[in-house]
Amino acid sequence: MDLGLQQKVYVLTGATRGLGFATARQLVADGARVVLGGRSRENLDAAVEQLGGTDHARGVVADNSDPDAADRLLAAAKEHFGRLDGVLISVGGPPAGPVLRTEDDTWRGAFESVFLGALRIARTAAAELGEGGVIGFVLSGSVREPISGLGVSNGLRPGLAMAAKSLADELGPRGIRVVGLLPARIDTDRVRELDALSGDAAAARARASAAIPLGRYGTPEEFGKVGAFLLSPAASYLTGVMVPVDGGALRGL
Repeated sequence: MDLGLQQKVYVLTGATRGLGFATARQLVADGARVVLGGRSRENLDAAVEQLGGTDHARGVVADNSDPDAADRLLAAAKEHFGRLDGVLISVGGPPAGPVLRTEDDTWRGAFESVFLGALRIARTAAAELGEGGVIGFVLSGSVREPISGLGVSNGLRPGLAMAAKSLADELGPRGIRVVGLLPARIDTDRVRELDALSGDAAAARARASAAIPLGRYGTPEEFGKVGAFLLSPAASYLTGVMVPVDGGALRGL
């Protein structure tokens, strides 16, 4: 199946590793070019090299919570590759912990990066994209079901998903799509860190795997393929959807 990604250009935030990088790798493999956002120049340079060098990818030091990040990321896409076809907004997970023991400063910091920073990038992209453009959000299964020990994520992700849904209504008349991805137990550094918080990472993984109908964690590559499809012209009639990438872990329809 031809996804129609040849010569398309996408900006991906939080994309030096994990789910963002896995999606970037798949986009480049199918002929797209990408601009990666991340907080470390060293990690960005390594990611660009893994993607085949500067003919295929560029890296921009950018933190989603920085008000200037959106403009710099989108400007880099146009400067280096001459166009912009979409963005995938991903940010590292907020600190773990229960709601009752999470201080105000933690909530504020997470709101700035997870929620407000993501919306700022989406608004800026919406002003630049034309018909056929797409805005994607990497969210979490916590959009639909709370995840034990992740009070901040449980509080912020559902609101961001609803804002994305509203944005799909607002941008639909301009031919711009808005989609969300809901990963669960994908085998990334973040998920391994969460497993380790239990004190027995192997046991935590076994328990989580047992609750997944497919009986295992997903791979970043499996997530990246879904992400690339949703961003591609092949998904041109999908908007306002939140797509679980979770092996069946979410129990609701």
